[in-house]
Amino acid sequence: MAATIFAGFSLSLALGRSSFGSPPIVHAHALVFMGWVVLYVAQNILATRGSIALHRRLGWVATGWVVAMVVLGTLVTIRLIRIGHAPFFFLPVQFLVLDPVVVLTFAGLTAAAIVLRRATQWHRRLHYCGMALLVGPALGRLLPMPLLIPYAYEVDVAAVLVFPLIGVVADIRRSGGVHPAWWWGIGTILASTVLIELITFSALGATLYALTVAGSPAAAVPGYAFPPFPGMP
Repeated sequence: MAATIFAGFSLSLALGRSSFGSPPIVHAHALVFMGWVVLYVAQNILATRGSIALHRRLGWVATGWVVAMVVLGTLVTIRLIRIGHAPFFFLPVQFLVLDPVVVLTFAGLTAAAIVLRRATQWHRRLHYCGMALLVGPALGRLLPMPLLIPYAYEVDVAAVLVFPLIGVVADIRRSGGVHPAWWWGIGTILASTVLIELITFSALGATLYALTVAGSPAAAVPGYAFPPFPGMP
């Protein structure tokens, strides 16, 4: 998952789709989310090498880190919507809803993993499913998203689910069964997807969008129309 994230964002930089000229809040967002990737990989290394005491201490640092991720993830999404920079393969309302819901779902799975930290098999799998959700933006940079309109988001979610399904297969090969944590994790990801769809295409989604863009350059941008491709008027 870490390699996929690195590949997705590196590709965007190499192709000129992103740059280091973004505002400070975007850099803060990037550092915090990439910092989580480093923390997650480090925690796996510590746990598998038996450094459990350090793993637990670093875990409490990671707990506070998640709060920063929720705040910055939401703020950056709102900023992008208000300046009319929603990805052109998402409906603006959909993008406004999906980013906060995804990061909150990640936080929920992570919180559940922390609560169940003494139940190792649950702890590791719920953390893994939470991490899988964060791979979505990187996959969106690797998949041919413009060709997937109007189902780009749904295809991205399907690609995210490949990671926990790998875990399911590994369980079957190892023990002949599947730990229930996988079904809770996958079910939570699917439930968040359904929630995003329900809010997006409801009066609540329309109201949230209107409140978010009020008084901004995006006030005239229709929430339920795909933005034009880059370079088009």
